[in-house]
Amino acid sequence: MEIEYQQTQPQLTVRVDRRKAEDLGVSLSGVTNTLRAMVERLEVTELNVNDRSIPVLLESSSGAINDPDDLHNLFVRSANGALLPLSAFVTLEESGIAAELDRTAQKRAVEIDAGLSPGYSLRTAMRDVETLAKEILPDGIGMRFINEAATLDDTSHEVALTFAVAILVVLLVLAAQFESVLSALVILLTVPFGLAAAVFALKFTGTTINLYSQIGLVMLVGLMAKNGILVVEFADQLRDRGSSVAEAIREAAMVRLRPVIMTMLSTVLGALPLVLGGGAGAEARRAIGWVVFGGLGIATIFTLLLIPVIYSLLAPLARPRAHAGVRLDRELRGVEGEPVAAE
Repeated sequence: MEIEYQQTQPQLTVRVDRRKAEDLGVSLSGVTNTLRAMVERLEVTELNVNDRSIPVLLESSSGAINDPDDLHNLFVRSANGALLPLSAFVTLEESGIAAELDRTAQKRAVEIDAGLSPGYSLRTAMRDVETLAKEILPDGIGMRFINEAATLDDTSHEVALTFAVAILVVLLVLAAQFESVLSALVILLTVPFGLAAAVFALKFTGTTINLYSQIGLVMLVGLMAKNGILVVEFADQLRDRGSSVAEAIREAAMVRLRPVIMTMLSTVLGALPLVLGGGAGAEARRAIGWVVFGGLGIATIFTLLLIPVIYSLLAPLARPRAHAGVRLDRELRGVEGEPVAAE
């Protein structure tokens, strides 16, 4: 670990008792000019000689003072012309300060740079540092991540926003295609179980939840929806033909079992090279591969078991799509003046 703030630079602080100096008739400008003349050189004016500017400097004939204790022996002239020692109204303090004060977000900051042990992820380190900061940092002092940690933090928020937008887009598209919000909800309610399966696959394989695995989770939303569409769409078609909810979902689960398994196997086996591959960037590809390979493989079980259960609970709340077609046909015939048969 490396901490940028090191109090190794010596500093001498001169504190002037303004009330004493005023009582003694000593001006602050006189104190300032005396210190500058004795410690360094005081520029009093400039001369212009042959178009050249030459500064006129005032300095001590005995040389500059290099010992802080000698400052107490300096004298300053008061308003009545008397010479007074600085020690009468000046105190000196020696302390150590940082050679350089860094700033982050327009505030003074102390940068801490630390390496991570093998197997210790950056996200875990950030959580541990935040917990430790809440315990030991006093009021008025905050913490801000920079460099790789800040990038990871910002990216996580962006991925979370992208994930929310992906869920919303999938819901709207499914609702438009199914012409039913409930059918779209049946599919989306299985997505959390698929994400849990993906997280379990990452945990089982020792893969961290990083940027690449988060991208894989967004991909998994679409893959989960694809398997659910095969079952829900066929069940809706059976209901349009007059089947009950229980008969429709039972028949759809049995008939669509093979297509769902084939779709799952093709996708999972297609992600297998990402898991087994090596070389440069293998860690990133492996994170995405395990989300698809492990997450979708386990999530297929949820697709086959949960979709029939959720469909049987939500489908009775909405009429089959055929009812809308029959109602529209009746309205059109009524407008054209044709007799409408009573149902």
